[in-house]
Amino acid sequence: MICITRKIDTKNKSEWLLNGATVPKKEVIDVIKKFNIQVNNLTQFLPQDRVSEFAKLSPIQLLEETEKAVGDPDLPVQHQQLVERSKQLKALEVALKQMEQTLNNLKALNAQQEKDVERVRLRDNLLRKAELMKKKLPWLKFDMMRKEFREVIEEQEKIAKEKMEEAARIWEDSKGPIEELKKHRAIYTANIKKISKQVNENTTKRQKVMEDELQLNAELRAAFDDIDHLKKQEKSHQQRILKAKEDFAAAEKELKDLQPYEQPRDEMARLNEQIARVNVEIKNLKAERNGVESQLAQEEERMRKCSDRLKEMESKNSKLLQRLRNTGADNITEAYYWVQENKRNFRGEVYGPVLLEVNVQDKLHATYLENHVPNYIWKSFITQDASDRDYMVRQMKKYGIPVLNYAGERTRTRPLNITPEMKQLGIYSRLDQEFNAPDVVKEVLISQAMLDDSYIGTDETHRRADEVSKIGILDFWTPDNHYRWSKSRYGGHVSAFVDIVYPSRLFVSNLDVSDIENLQLQKEQHEKNIEGMNEAITKFRKKQRQLEDEEANIHKQKEEIINMMRFQKRRREEIQSRVDMRRRMLEDLFQEEDVESRTRKLVDQVAKLNDKRFQAMIKLKDLLTEAVALKWSHTEKHMASIELDVKIWEMEKGVKKFEKDANHAAREYEDRKRITQEHKRKLAMAKQHADSIAKLTEDLKKEFVEMPDTVEELEAAIQDTESEANSMLFLNQNVLQEYQNRQREIESISNKLNDDKDQYETCCSEIESVKGKWLPTLRTFVSKINDTFSRNFQEMAVAGEVSLDEHGLDFDHYGILIKVKFRQTSQLQVLSAHHQSGGERSVSTILYLVSLQDLTNCPFRVVDEINQGMDPINERKMFQQLVRAASQINTPQCFLLTPKLLPDLEYSGACSILNIMNGPWIEEPAKVWSAGDCWRMVMSTGGC
Repeated sequence: MICITRKIDTKNKSEWLLNGATVPKKEVIDVIKKFNIQVNNLTQFLPQDRVSEFAKLSPIQLLEETEKAVGDPDLPVQHQQLVERSKQLKALEVALKQMEQTLNNLKALNAQQEKDVERVRLRDNLLRKAELMKKKLPWLKFDMMRKEFREVIEEQEKIAKEKMEEAARIWEDSKGPIEELKKHRAIYTANIKKISKQVNENTTKRQKVMEDELQLNAELRAAFDDIDHLKKQEKSHQQRILKAKEDFAAAEKELKDLQPYEQPRDEMARLNEQIARVNVEIKNLKAERNGVESQLAQEEERMRKCSDRLKEMESKNSKLLQRLRNTGADNITEAYYWVQENKRNFRGEVYGPVLLEVNVQDKLHATYLENHVPNYIWKSFITQDASDRDYMVRQMKKYGIPVLNYAGERTRTRPLNITPEMKQLGIYSRLDQEFNAPDVVKEVLISQAMLDDSYIGTDETHRRADEVSKIGILDFWTPDNHYRWSKSRYGGHVSAFVDIVYPSRLFVSNLDVSDIENLQLQKEQHEKNIEGMNEAITKFRKKQRQLEDEEANIHKQKEEIINMMRFQKRRREEIQSRVDMRRRMLEDLFQEEDVESRTRKLVDQVAKLNDKRFQAMIKLKDLLTEAVALKWSHTEKHMASIELDVKIWEMEKGVKKFEKDANHAAREYEDRKRITQEHKRKLAMAKQHADSIAKLTEDLKKEFVEMPDTVEELEAAIQDTESEANSMLFLNQNVLQEYQNRQREIESISNKLNDDKDQYETCCSEIESVKGKWLPTLRTFVSKINDTFSRNFQEMAVAGEVSLDEHGLDFDHYGILIKVKFRQTSQLQVLSAHHQSGGERSVSTILYLVSLQDLTNCPFRVVDEINQGMDPINERKMFQQLVRAASQINTPQCFLLTPKLLPDLEYSGACSILNIMNGPWIEEPAKVWSAGDCWRMVMSTGGC
């Protein structure tokens, strides 16, 4: 026996007890489920306030409640499976029909275009053949260049080399005679130098003789003057002797009084040591200053490079060009500067790259614009003249930069009109309104990227994206997503695309701020270092000046000492010299002879001087004779040397001609070598170009064999093939692409169709399998319910039946119909709140519940005051039916709660409860319970 108790306190808190032990509510619910007690099922627990709801149950709901109440637990599960599978089956049927229709339409379209596709394929084959011939063209040109190189260029270089060697040999042979003549000329030159030396020596000797003669003549005149002077000075001789004695005595006294001077050697040594020390300090200081100046120059160079780098990083165009390089445009900078340098060669204005021409104020709008516009446009240049475009295309090919040409008339941009409905959805602008650019650039961007069809919204637009498409906006941006709708050209169905908004890489600076900060910090550090080094150099210079001043002072002190030493020495020497001179003068005065003897001596001296003058004249005559002979010999040898010079000059003219010929031949050889190298380079470039167009394989060589072997024939064949291909005109140029796309779509739909058919078959088989188990069992239960229900209604002198309302495969429409009639003249009608009275509905309800009595697997079933609205006769009949049903073996207990169940059982202010026995869970005999005991029992089972 299981006893469930629920205690509710004044605070409306509950406590659950199972056989006296406190347990969680979940455990009580598990026990209830184990006995199939369904409190919310109106066929098991029907309180008085929900009697009308039972009548309101639709046949479908009644079937669901009945399936839950009857004994088989698989019935509701199988029913739900059938409902789900039937919905899936219907969806598959619709999808199969749509796919079959689409597949047939696509096949019909492809069938119509098969002829055009065949012509397109033929045209493509011709174009491929032309392309293959174009691949041979550079290889054919390469072969012709190689043949020309081997037959002409190399042979011409060989001939030029032979000519150069021959001219060089002739030049060398012509140098031999000149060298011999130069040797003879060298001998003559040596002899001329020797004779010139002798002439110079003769001249020197003659000058010496003449000088001696002049000296002798002067001495002779001096002797005559002395003779005259002696005669005049005889009178003052004694006076001069006396004066000489006085002067000599005064000079001796001055020399004696002169104090001796000692040289300051220690002071000189000390000053020399100081000078040496200062010189060492100055030398070390200069070395340190030179090192700091070298470091300063290096630091200034680093700061200059750092400043240049900062300027470059802070330049707007440089930043934008750098961003384009980072996105794959490696040569955009070179292309940009080429356009700037060649602007004078264009007929019209050239814009670009487009990124440099566009200015967006809002970062979010810049992100939208970059995501919307194709990447190739940002690096493109825009021209306004066809010739400018062709010129630009040829030049930009080597840079890999696209060129766009705008030759249309200016069109006014469609005005922006934001309606109140658009504002309500968060739409506030259009993409073509959020950037500035030259008119031409803006026109190209709008025409290429359809910017005037792309709107800008907010987060509200993102939340209401489906509503935006309904007002005709098929392209719009929100802070996180890009929404697009497109209509298929084939089926006409609309497809929606949602893309993530990727962060901007072009309009947002990709320069690392930390790099700029690092460069600024480096620049500041360089400036500090330079300032410190300049201060150090200034200190070095100041200290050097101090040391130099100190050295100058020391030198000045030393110079003063030396000057003093020189002065003292010179003074002593002067005084000593005066003493000596006055001594000699006194001695000379004492030694002077008398006038006669001195006169005789002077006469003798004159005779000797005359003799010496005569000998000098003889010697001068001999020297003049020798000089004439030397001059004659010098003239002869000089004339012979001039003749040799003329011959050498004439021969050197011939040698120079040979040298010129040799140099000319060498230059021609170098030119031929340069031409050969240039042809080799062109040959290598031709081979590289041919390799870049097509790698030469064995299969390709075999195909090349079947093509023309000359450039003219091959170019003519290419032109003919392309002309034949271009002669095939098509109204739809994309017919092959459309055909192939449609063919792939046909294959995809066919595969999907086969898969869906397999799934449809599987679903059908599953439905048939589950239906084979569920429907017979349900029919059996409904048949048993109908038998009991019909019998009970007949016993009450009325008629009723229960039937299963089947709808084929629409299992969600299956239901149970309860049809009753309470008058003989009326027809069976479905039980509802509109056709029967309250008492009739109560009778029908309790009889239907009684019909479920022997099919329900649960401990008890409860009906609360079901007799409300019944007349006494129906109340008595209903009670009898209830007693009979509850008295059967293995049926649930039935509690009937009513204010007045029987006429002979009356309780004032209380309910009567009849306990019907023979239930499998009840051990006590039949008895009458109070209303409170009944409600406590019901409450303990988790009811109300």
